[in-house]
Amino acid sequence: MSDRNYRGISFDIVVVGGGIVGLASARALNLRYPALSVGVLEKEKDLAVHQTGHNSGVIHSGIYYKPESLKAKLCVQGAALIYEYCNQKGISYKQCGKLIVAVEQEEIPRLQALYERGLQNGVQSLRLIQQEEIKKKEPYCRGLMAIDCPYTGIVDYRQIALSFAHDFQEAGGSVMTNFEVKEIEMARESPPRSKDGLKYPIVIKNTKREEIRCQYVVTCAGLYSDRISELSGCSPDPRIVPFRGDYLLLKPEKSYLVKGNIYPVPDSRFPFLGVHFTPRMDGNVWLGPNAVLAFKREGYRPFDFSARDAMDVIINSGLSKLAFQNFSYGVNEIYKACFLGATVKYLQKFIPEITTSDILRGPAGVRAQALDRDGNLVEDFIFDGGAGDIGNRILHVRNAPSPAATSSLAISEIIVDEIQQRFEF
Repeated sequence: MSDRNYRGISFDIVVVGGGIVGLASARALNLRYPALSVGVLEKEKDLAVHQTGHNSGVIHSGIYYKPESLKAKLCVQGAALIYEYCNQKGISYKQCGKLIVAVEQEEIPRLQALYERGLQNGVQSLRLIQQEEIKKKEPYCRGLMAIDCPYTGIVDYRQIALSFAHDFQEAGGSVMTNFEVKEIEMARESPPRSKDGLKYPIVIKNTKREEIRCQYVVTCAGLYSDRISELSGCSPDPRIVPFRGDYLLLKPEKSYLVKGNIYPVPDSRFPFLGVHFTPRMDGNVWLGPNAVLAFKREGYRPFDFSARDAMDVIINSGLSKLAFQNFSYGVNEIYKACFLGATVKYLQKFIPEITTSDILRGPAGVRAQALDRDGNLVEDFIFDGGAGDIGNRILHVRNAPSPAATSSLAISEIIVDEIQQRFEF
C-alpha cells in the first residue's frame, strides 16, 4: 500500500521504520497478537534500503560482546534464529566461518581474552588455532594465532527483511511506503465519519499532510531515531551521530585470496572493529569498512552534506568529546579513506599478496551510532517512552546497534515483550 489516500485509516499499533528491525517487530506483533491491526510506515518508496541494505551481510556469532550483556545474548540467539528462518524460507546463506587473526605478538593476549569471552557467551565450536591451521583454512592469510569461528556466516539481509515484510502482509499487516513521518500528536477530535470516537487517539501526519490514526506507536527509525523521538515530545537523547563506512572491492580475478571472513583482533582503545575481509553472497569480496564522520545521515558519498545534519552533530551531540578521546584513531581513518595505499598497507598485514592494483573503490554504508552527552558510544539497546498522554502510548527503540541485523528476530521478541509490558496487552 503506497501513494494513496490515507483518510480514515486506523490501526491498533503503528511501527515507524521499514528496516529489518521494524519489519521483524511488526511480524512478531502479528504472530503474537493476530487480532490486532498493525501498520508499518516507511519514508522511502522501497523497504530496507538504508542500514539494512548497506551492511556487510555477516551473520555474527556473538563473540565480541560483554558476557551477560543483552547484546551478547541477543546476538547468540539471533544467529540461531536467522539460520533457522533461512532454512524454513529457502533463503540462501553460506556458513563460511570467520578467522580473527593476530598478526603481532602484542595482539595474542587480547585474542586469548576474546576467545574466553566467546566461550562465556556460548558461541558454538570456537577454537584457537596456530599458523599451520590458519594456512589450511585461509591459504593466503598470514598470522601468528587466530580464533576459528565456523558458526559465522553471510547472507543478504535485505532479502530477509523483505521476507519479513511478506510474512507480515500475508498475516494481514499493512505496509505504507512513501510515508515520511512529520508529526505525531494526540487527536483533538474524532475523525470525520468515525464511529469509534477517540479509540485511535494518536494522529501521525506525513510531509504531504496525509494522516493515519492509531492507539499505539513503536518507532524503529534507525538514523532518525532521535528526531522521531523529539517530534513526538520525548527526549532527543541519546543523539544519533552518523558514521560512514567505505568498502573496497577485491577485483573478481583476485577473489580466490579470501575464502571466509577474516577479521583483525579488536583494540578496546578504539570504538570500531577495524577493516576486515568479507565474502559476499554474489561472489564479491568486500574489504572494510573504515569509520569516518558523515555530514549527512544518509550520505553514502564522501562529499554528501546536509547543513542540518552537520549542525546536529557539532552542536547537540557529544562528538567533540569522542573526537578528543580518539583523535589519533580518527585522523588515521580519514587518512586511509583518502589514500588507498594506506588501507592496502594495512590489509597486507593479513594477506601480503594484495596490491593496490587488485582493489577497487566499492559501496558505503552509514551507521546510526548513538552517542551520549559525554562522548560515550551507547553500546546496548535502549527503549524509551515519555510522559503524558502521548508518551504513554509510544515506545521508541532508540538504539539497536550492530549486530542488529543478526539479532533482528531475537530483538523483535524483546520489543514485543516491552510493548506488552508498557501497553498492558
